[in-house]
Amino acid sequence: MMSLLEVKNLKTYFHTKEGIVKAVDDVSFTLEEGEAIGLVGESGCGKTTTALSITSLLPEEGTIAGGEIHYNGKNLVELNSNQIRRYRWNEISIAFQGAMNALNPVKKIGEQLTDVMMYHNKLDYKAARKKAKGLMELVEIDPERIDQYPHEFSGGMKQRVMIAMALACDPKILIGDEPTTALDVMVQAQILELLEKLRQELGMSLILITHDLSVMAETCDKAVVMYAGKIVETGTVENVINHSSHPYTQKLVKAFPDIHGKREMTESIPGSPPDLINPPTGCYFHPRCEQATEECKKTAPTLREIAKDHYVACHLRGE
Repeated sequence: MMSLLEVKNLKTYFHTKEGIVKAVDDVSFTLEEGEAIGLVGESGCGKTTTALSITSLLPEEGTIAGGEIHYNGKNLVELNSNQIRRYRWNEISIAFQGAMNALNPVKKIGEQLTDVMMYHNKLDYKAARKKAKGLMELVEIDPERIDQYPHEFSGGMKQRVMIAMALACDPKILIGDEPTTALDVMVQAQILELLEKLRQELGMSLILITHDLSVMAETCDKAVVMYAGKIVETGTVENVINHSSHPYTQKLVKAFPDIHGKREMTESIPGSPPDLINPPTGCYFHPRCEQATEECKKTAPTLREIAKDHYVACHLRGE
């Protein structure tokens, strides 16, 4: 397989009144054609900021302070705002978190879908509307509902509309930013099945952002576990979940019930994620880690390979 997207040593910082927030700090991963990769971790660990960096949709106070983002060999970081538009939506698109708030409440669904294609693909209204109906069928919504407003759709239907909008320009990579948040379990399963079906049918690559390991396990090939803007463990989903090595990953796995295992209370992770303006010394996870040593408090660990295609940033795990 050929590497479609390569993120190298990405650093994305936010300039605030209190200081510089290192939201993404030296993150690297690759995405192959047709592959699905999951970015997982607690809120505030840098998952969404990574996605916004890839699509160049950072807010005004955010800036890419270092690193490279290669798509088909082209470094997207070097492109200006006009040049990046050729890639955004046409090559890499994003289905945003919170479909209830992401759609314009005073515009019909059909208008919002056609606007995307008329702007990015320069289609005329008739052609865009025809394609919009096809997209609605693709995400299993009755195309006759094209002239309805967002409030006439359920939460799950709105999320399907967001996915249809993200697919409007036939992208090679779809980024799903917590696409199942706030949906009930049945609808969540339907959305995950839909994403997998679209990936297989369209030959798309997928980046799935989630805090839920069970969602990632259902959909992804590879996992990237993030904590405080850094990658702490990465590898195949099977390795990361079944052979998790970093104490943070192990805590995440234990925080979800095992329906096939012993019936017992799930564990929680004590404490809170660190302040990224004044992070702790050494390993950022050490204040919450029961296994932390003096070395963990002083020296930041680097990612090392502990098995084939399985990398961990932890002093406790040997070569």
